[in-house]
Amino acid sequence: MSILTINKSKIASDLSFTDTKMIIHLEDGRELSVPLEWFHKLRNATKEQLNSWRFIGKGEGIHWEALDEDISVENLIE
Repeated sequence: MSILTINKSKIASDLSFTDTKMIIHLEDGRELSVPLEWFHKLRNATKEQLNSWRFIGKGEGIHWEALDEDISVENLIE
């Protein structure tokens, strides 16, 4: 009997937005959709501000310089 092992990642590989959600694309192929409403600074940000992000810690977190906002990917998953 074989057992399938799925290695789940906590590392983001890309990020996109809808009008109401942030979608975090993980390196293992999963997508995590999070309401912008959860984050005051992101909720009130312009599209330009939302799209001015960069990964920190090689994808462990997301940083918005202009908004002074950092989000941990692991904290969103757990």
